[in-house]
Amino acid sequence: MTALGGGLLVAGTTSDAGKSVVTAGICRWLVRQGIRVAPFKGQNMSLNSFVTREGAEIGRAQAMQAQAARVEPSALMNPVLLKPGGDRSSQVVVLGKAVGELSARGYHGGRQADLLGTVTGCLEELRGRYDAVICEGAGSPAEINLRRTDIVNMGVARAAGLPVVVVGDIDRGGVFASFFGTTALLAPEDQALVAGYLVNKFRGDVSLLRPGLDMLHKLTGRPTLGVLPFAHGLGIDEEDGLGVPRGGVRGSVSPRAAHESVVAPPHGAELLRVAVAAVPLMSNFTDVDALAAEPGVVVRFVDRAEELADADLVVLPGTRGTVRALEWLRERGLADAVVRRAAEGRPVLGVCGGFQMLADRIEDDVESRAGSVPGLGLLPVRVRFAAAKTLARPVGTAYGERVEGYEIHHGVAEVLGGDEEFLDGCRVGAVWGTHWHGSLESDGFRRAFLRRVAAAAGRRFVPAHDTSFGALREAQLDRLGDLIEEHADTGALLRLIEQGPPPDLPFVPPGAP
Repeated sequence: MTALGGGLLVAGTTSDAGKSVVTAGICRWLVRQGIRVAPFKGQNMSLNSFVTREGAEIGRAQAMQAQAARVEPSALMNPVLLKPGGDRSSQVVVLGKAVGELSARGYHGGRQADLLGTVTGCLEELRGRYDAVICEGAGSPAEINLRRTDIVNMGVARAAGLPVVVVGDIDRGGVFASFFGTTALLAPEDQALVAGYLVNKFRGDVSLLRPGLDMLHKLTGRPTLGVLPFAHGLGIDEEDGLGVPRGGVRGSVSPRAAHESVVAPPHGAELLRVAVAAVPLMSNFTDVDALAAEPGVVVRFVDRAEELADADLVVLPGTRGTVRALEWLRERGLADAVVRRAAEGRPVLGVCGGFQMLADRIEDDVESRAGSVPGLGLLPVRVRFAAAKTLARPVGTAYGERVEGYEIHHGVAEVLGGDEEFLDGCRVGAVWGTHWHGSLESDGFRRAFLRRVAAAAGRRFVPAHDTSFGALREAQLDRLGDLIEEHADTGALLRLIEQGPPPDLPFVPPGAP
């Protein structure tokens, strides 16, 4: 197929309407047509991030979309990343490097507008390298209180002349009002870019939806370009942990779809139960996706001490606030429960911030500014927070298997002993700690680690010999591409990418106030 040389922005009526899924699906569908495509999100707010090969930090959703497009992730694909550190402030990451902390008022009051040139410059560079760039918006384009400083929705669409497709989650209800209201609240210049709608997560007979779609077309002058059916198990790397169901079972690779998932039968005689502490500001909880992909492994996110009782493995995940998360564990009795487990020889794994919480002592004058804080004392480690963030893509071996991972942390760990080394950390008894995210995606290492967990837990669990997390992820991305190919008007999408927004799209009153 010939090169298109264009782009498209996928906006949404709300957060979690399906923008990330649709963007990934379009990328996978396009690359299967022989089109060189790249994803893009000008500004992302996420605690789930990834490190590119050049050492830049970007949102995990954009890394996943790059995989869907079969290209290497780059800082160009997510030039601005906001990592919340509390209710009112975030760390600002620009072109993969942290540049400071800002309050929401400080960011929207001036800093955000200054970054529009950076965002559009990255988009322009990508458009020069690829046949098509599929952009993802954030939240809703009709957040009229933020339109003046917008650099991710209509701000970037207008600056780059991108056609916009708006996605709505019909499973939530009110999708027609959301489509109409989103359009009607935009200024005429922004409305001129909104070229159509995509219905997401539809259950039932599409013919029953047709009268509403026809009426929406008459009211707005814009067609619906597809009705994507509700599909189970299509979770991808989430932007944050807000949707993690406390106490919910995770049997797929998405916590938000966890309650709909079915855990595959174990290969051995027994299941293996994993409890993940749902700590505040939880980051990169996607580390347990590879565990959930194993037949016979049940993963739950928990926030009560009693929920650890039947767990064979407790995971303390990463967090943007290590000291705050440690206080939370102590307040809820989870800290004492974890210490008791360790004394009984029952398995515990700490990853990144979770590893730091297992240490003897934490010196933090950077993240929490709490100074010297006692850790859980389960590993002979001292942690000192540095102003510079460690960003790395380490490769190593453990238990005779090759391991790949990535590091994103301010805390620097000094390992002072232990029964054995464990990646960059250590093991004492049945307690393991490491800064490496993503290590469990290495299939051989994951199986070797689970065999040790099962032995320590006294479970007759046997890891499957043929589970490939990479293959499962590829199959998942192909399913997203299939959804677009089979249920969207792909001809119309190609025309938008190549030709831009149609001329003379009608204005829908009242427009932006």
